[in-house]
Amino acid sequence: MHFFDAWSELPPFDLVRLLAPLGFLALGTLLPGGRVARVAALGVAAGVPFLRELAAPYWVVAGWTVLWVFVGWRSGSDRESAPRPLSATRSVLESGTVGLLLGLLLVALLLAAVARQDMSPEDGRRASYGAALLGLGLLHLMLRRHLRRSALGFAGLGLGLQVLNGAARGAEVQGMTSGGGGVLLATVFSIALATRIAGGRERHAGTAWVGDAHDLHD
Repeated sequence: MHFFDAWSELPPFDLVRLLAPLGFLALGTLLPGGRVARVAALGVAAGVPFLRELAAPYWVVAGWTVLWVFVGWRSGSDRESAPRPLSATRSVLESGTVGLLLGLLLVALLLAAVARQDMSPEDGRRASYGAALLGLGLLHLMLRRHLRRSALGFAGLGLGLQVLNGAARGAEVQGMTSGGGGVLLATVFSIALATRIAGGRERHAGTAWVGDAHDLHD
């Protein structure tokens, strides 16, 4: 009950600033299409400056905002819809269903683990919020089969880790003395690597859909 009370006691503005980025990320995770990914990423970028839960220096918050704008520019490419994946539609549906179920189960387990802890309302909100962002990032990587779209999933993972990093620093966990820039740099590296691989596959194989490599032959 304390977990639900921690969220229900928030004023409307705080609920909106917290749930809006989460909703945009969920939109980009559950719906296909490059334009949807672009709208979702830009929506998260607009909400990042209002996330006090990041508990990071201004340059880290600015870095996350710029990163999400970049993700919207790159992952929202129309190349995702042409050409279509070579894999059979039935296998895509089956893998998507399994990924959705596993992802939702993982998000539920993360939130349940946080809810069981004896935390203050502020700590409980921050931990559950970071876990939700983390879970949606993982869910995106399970569901969306395009390499360029994976940038959205990695960005969600990184943002969730940044929130958890800020919560840990606020609790004065030993060893958490940095400003959280390492999480941002690791996320930038992951997105840059995924984007580079996607560009290479589009140039040389004509497709960046995950799974098509099994269907391509020399």
